[in-house]
Amino acid sequence: MARIRQDANSPQGEVQLSERAQQLLKTLVELYIRDGEPVGSRTLSRDSGLDLSPATVRNIMADLEEMGMVRSPHTSAGRVPTARGYRLFVDALLTAKPMDSPEVQRLQREMLSKLNDVQGDAQALMTTTSNLLSGVTHMAGLVTIPKREFGAWRHVEFLPLSDQRVLAILVVNEREVQNRILDVDRAYTQAELQQFANYLNSHFAGKDVGQVRQQLLRELSRTRETMNDMMSSAIQVAERMFTVSESDTADYVLAGETNLMEFAELSNVDKLRQLFEAFGRKRDILHLLDQCVAAEGVQIFIGEESGYEVLDECSVVTAPYRVNDELVGVLGVIGPTRMAYERVIPIVDITAKLLSAALNPRK
Repeated sequence: MARIRQDANSPQGEVQLSERAQQLLKTLVELYIRDGEPVGSRTLSRDSGLDLSPATVRNIMADLEEMGMVRSPHTSAGRVPTARGYRLFVDALLTAKPMDSPEVQRLQREMLSKLNDVQGDAQALMTTTSNLLSGVTHMAGLVTIPKREFGAWRHVEFLPLSDQRVLAILVVNEREVQNRILDVDRAYTQAELQQFANYLNSHFAGKDVGQVRQQLLRELSRTRETMNDMMSSAIQVAERMFTVSESDTADYVLAGETNLMEFAELSNVDKLRQLFEAFGRKRDILHLLDQCVAAEGVQIFIGEESGYEVLDECSVVTAPYRVNDELVGVLGVIGPTRMAYERVIPIVDITAKLLSAALNPRK
């Protein structure tokens, strides 16, 4: 017998469903996901595989509605699932596509091929992954970018640009390349920048980037008398690589948000505007994704479970990815609550594993 636990603040504890109610709810959710139309009792009686009269089905549907699993839209006598009904479906009734199914294996080969094309370029990997998730699911795909502090410093190079700017090219974890344009106090020659790079690489190669940043800050606090001009300038330029502004904190790459306009339940202009504003503002989305970084495996937020009103009509399916066995980011899909969970869940899971493999040095 399937069970769904109430919210912690609910006095009702667990709700139990009979096998008949489970099958009817499962059928209703699958039909609604497929067609996007409220499901009537006669349709459920016919498609559920149960030998039940429409009257019996209506009685069970009334019970499910009282439990908050389904609701009746004002415009139809049929019923649609609620976030609570989707939750029970996902947790207890869903049959996800197996990892060895032909469709999943085909997607895996396609994703692996595209990720291999941008191997070694972390930013390109994030962008490609986000586009892949969006293209395969026809929803919005997103990937958080690991913090700059993560990883082991391998090598840095500086190239002079115009207008007192310098391009810093930092290699982390053997293969990950991070590029950043630095605004500096004066123009530097290529020879000076080469000196800076040589000094920094000789002192910091192999060290954790977070530790390097802390050491640079300590070095900057020393008086100029204790170091020569070259050392001081090199440390100041390197420190600029780690200067974090509000716009440079942990971020994410988003693709395919316009796909959401194709779903009727999200096509309301005000809803779309609020949703796109949330994507642009990023704070709330990042806060939600931060909850997933510490979790193992696929996480699913359905409707109001996210805690953000702007996502009340959406589901968010995420999985964390790793570098050197450490969880460093999250990728996922945002779409309507009426999404094909049995297909989306393995896609997100596989993509996280593929991105982890692409970011980790081959032994």
